[in-house]
Amino acid sequence: MKVLLIDDHPLILSALQSVIQGLGDDVTVVGAGSAKAGREALQADSDYDLVLLDLSLGDADGFDVLREFRAQYPALPVVVVSASDRSSDVIHAIDLGAMGFVPKRASNESLFEALHVVMSGGIYVPPMTMGSESAPLKPEGDTVPSVLRVVREQAEAGEVQGHPPLQSLGLTPRQTDVLALLLQGKPNKLIARDLNLSVETVKDHVAAVLRTLNVSSRTQAVLAVSQMSHKGGLNAWRNPTR
Repeated sequence: MKVLLIDDHPLILSALQSVIQGLGDDVTVVGAGSAKAGREALQADSDYDLVLLDLSLGDADGFDVLREFRAQYPALPVVVVSASDRSSDVIHAIDLGAMGFVPKRASNESLFEALHVVMSGGIYVPPMTMGSESAPLKPEGDTVPSVLRVVREQAEAGEVQGHPPLQSLGLTPRQTDVLALLLQGKPNKLIARDLNLSVETVKDHVAAVLRTLNVSSRTQAVLAVSQMSHKGGLNAWRNPTR
């Protein structure tokens, strides 16, 4: 795995490099101390598997860099690693296409979990307080993708039977399937392909899910489900049926 770290604080950059390098001998970590250096690294060699991006860069706004990278390298996952612990920053980063958000105060284990989730095709969202633009993130815990993985394993083992929380929400089995794939960051076209549905039908299901969760966007749905997971709703989520 080849990782590009972009952070303008030398001590943090060095520390992150050491931590990620500790994942294994097959991990290559390249550090860039500015947005400009990060751009040049990708222009010289775009064969990276992952980018870790700080939001507070001396020569550019991290959100602008995130938007730029997602447009120029759409297949390259970007994880934001930030000193910010505001829920509004998490929401904005995910809206712009980040595949994860890790507060710098998080533990190494949480960073490893985030990398594993993102490299497995999921979205890492830290526990956070909903309903406030400036609300801080909660202490560490399970994330939406890790919750889905646990439930997937339970489903494969035949351990998940009824789903009272979902039933109480009024989601149909198919809406649950759509939501599970939505939480993996999949666009409507891929959800339609995976579930053998038309894109228009998927749009209808997504709209119904958003109404049920009382949210207005896919990002808010991810965050809402994250909060449900911290309130004991783990067994509500099941693996999509084929």
